[in-house]
Amino acid sequence: MKKEEVLAKIQEVGIMPGIRTSSAEDGRFAAEAIAQGGIPIVEITMTVPKAIDVISDMVRNSPNVIVGAGTVLDVETARRCLAAGAGFLTSPGLDLKIVEFAVKENILAIAGAMTPTEVMAAWQAGSGLVKVFPCTPIGGPAYIRALRGPFPQVPMIAAGGVNQETAADFILAGAAALGIGGRLIPKVALEQREPERISELARRFLRIVKTARSKISHRN
Repeated sequence: MKKEEVLAKIQEVGIMPGIRTSSAEDGRFAAEAIAQGGIPIVEITMTVPKAIDVISDMVRNSPNVIVGAGTVLDVETARRCLAAGAGFLTSPGLDLKIVEFAVKENILAIAGAMTPTEVMAAWQAGSGLVKVFPCTPIGGPAYIRALRGPFPQVPMIAAGGVNQETAADFILAGAAALGIGGRLIPKVALEQREPERISELARRFLRIVKTARSKISHRN
């Protein structure tokens, strides 16, 4: 899938599931359950054991799912993720070298940013989306709304502490998508192998995003 198509799909779906599990098997299980729930996007973080193998396996076996790499901290890791078939590269903070690598390789970069300066630098460097992280501790939806003032052209992913109670508020504040991890993939659902529990949470978050977006369209 081309970079522009990946970007469009993430914005259309509005949810970026971050998979941060303690084993490769749990990572695959969570990714499949999320896809069953209607979210055809997963971000396999580099903290998952054998994360690059998980990316490679999913790219091969789940052709309808966009599989990206998360918590990418250096260019060498970015290169390995790209070789495994990752459809996008996400980092928790701003590393311009990773963004420049992604631009050069024509793959979607999603740089992490917290301050206005970082948002501006990430966007100017070519980050297709900017992940505002950690969002909740630094003001939540109000912070996204504040950033959207000077940067209306920058599509932002709100990540870090987003839950069912706050998800709609982040969308209403102007977030293009939501980065969700533990609230979408409960540990107990992994331990007890309950895929339907994860799938139902995926469907629930999708409904929240859709409802919030419909309020915005009516408001406009």
